[in-house]
Amino acid sequence: MVTRKTPRSTLVLLVRHGETPTTGKVLPGRAPGLHLSERGRAQADRVAERLAGVRVDAVYTSPLERTRETAAPTEARTGREAVVEPGLLECDFGEWTGAELSRLSRLKAWSTVQRAPSTFRFPGGESFPEMQARTVGAVDRVRAAHEGGVVVCFSHADPIKAALAHALGTHLDLFQRIVVDPCSVSAVSYPPGQAPVVLTVNSTGEPLAGLRAS
Repeated sequence: MVTRKTPRSTLVLLVRHGETPTTGKVLPGRAPGLHLSERGRAQADRVAERLAGVRVDAVYTSPLERTRETAAPTEARTGREAVVEPGLLECDFGEWTGAELSRLSRLKAWSTVQRAPSTFRFPGGESFPEMQARTVGAVDRVRAAHEGGVVVCFSHADPIKAALAHALGTHLDLFQRIVVDPCSVSAVSYPPGQAPVVLTVNSTGEPLAGLRAS
């Protein structure tokens, strides 16, 4: 008699990059040359520490410096070299790239960004639906490549929030209600043939070894 193994769920950990000198001040977008601050580096170390006891099968990261630097301690701890996944890249803010948030918040369009993001395209850049489709596609690719395993993905606030909204079955217009702090971890379980299960959102403190892909 042949015993068939029950397919296991895949656990995806979505990690926002650590703080930079501009966090909360400007919209850095995809501009190159932005690195972690001292606090951000400490946050990245803490993420790696929290993964103690977790059998990580793969690490993926956005191409930008701040995400790759955040991934570095996790690479060292797990022995898994991070693979650059372009789909995890920050939203393309177009002409708004590098603008001060205090100035953007006074624009009429800012209300649309917050209340009806599904209708908004950044001038010369990406729309929120395009960003969500790109990020969800990236998550689908990496989880399919490591079925039944644990995958850590280092990305950015808006792409992570959009991926979480998709996993929750929440309309994109509500994704701004999700909080994703620097170096927070959000965990989504993907059971074979079933809807995803969101296990935790914006976790910043406790060890992660207790997470199980349900």
